[in-house]
Amino acid sequence: MHASFEKHLLKFKIPAKTSRGSYTDKIVYVLTLTQEGRQVLAEASPLPDLSIDEMPSMEEKLKACCTYINEQKDLYEIYDALELKKFPSIQFAFESAFEGLKYKTPGIFFPSPFTNKKEGIPINGLIWMSDTNQMLEQITHKVEEGYQCIKLKIGALDFDAECRLLEQVRKKYSAHKITLRVDANGAFSADDTTQVLRDLKRFDLHSIEQPIKAGQPDAMQKLCAETPIPIALDEELIGVDANLNASLIVKYIRPQYLILKPTLLGGYQNCNTWINAAHQFHIGWWITSALESNLGLSAIAQYCASLNITLPQGLGTGALYQNNFPENTEIKKGVLYFK
Repeated sequence: MHASFEKHLLKFKIPAKTSRGSYTDKIVYVLTLTQEGRQVLAEASPLPDLSIDEMPSMEEKLKACCTYINEQKDLYEIYDALELKKFPSIQFAFESAFEGLKYKTPGIFFPSPFTNKKEGIPINGLIWMSDTNQMLEQITHKVEEGYQCIKLKIGALDFDAECRLLEQVRKKYSAHKITLRVDANGAFSADDTTQVLRDLKRFDLHSIEQPIKAGQPDAMQKLCAETPIPIALDEELIGVDANLNASLIVKYIRPQYLILKPTLLGGYQNCNTWINAAHQFHIGWWITSALESNLGLSAIAQYCASLNITLPQGLGTGALYQNNFPENTEIKKGVLYFK
């Protein structure tokens, strides 16, 4: 087996704004594994300010990984031997590549009716932060495209303005027509969030993601116990050793949902551990991409399709870049299909 990687700089079509800041470009690393004439491409895609990957050490770590593989050492010991827990996006890339080597067809990681083009994955339409008029235009466009679930980023604008936006949306589209999710990315303070949740209740929201910053388990536990709106944990899971702590965190905080991002959580096995913990305590979950290129998005979508999903997933980030890799998924009426 031979391993190598290349660095790519992807440029956003428009800045991707969140409450943490704005992205105009993003570095991704494409891992290539070759074995017996078969070649698999996989993506390591750390997200600055959110992923725990040590960004300055990414290339050095990837070189060490490729050297390890090229010296014909035991493939599956690479995670512990090179301490890839500290580099979840690299761990995700190698898990993807090892899955891809199992199949003769290029680009297949998890065969399913999805990859056989017999089924699609319902997804939420993602609305990026902008002024309220532009956000309302985005929502209208997504609904016209056929999305039945819309996700809005909140927490960066004036909260009253965001409430007025949600009020406009609900006047136009009832909860029977459109499911609304909001994602705060930890924007609100623990002291203010109880009132924020009360103010949001009237908009018939499906859920709110990470209303307060991660690392406040007592405050989050209290919010989840008293909230009038279902709360989903997102950043709360990043950097956590799933094998040691997934069940403990889920049992203590008791959120209504978990948001699982394979790139940021260190791959599929860690996501499976979180899913098992969620099932143990009767908690919902869904899978979300984290600004990967089309390459990483395809792998995550295939993994998602191999699971028993019951909710719209967060896989609508494939068309964000000017210079993306060729796509092998497409969205029709709010459903993601394999091409």
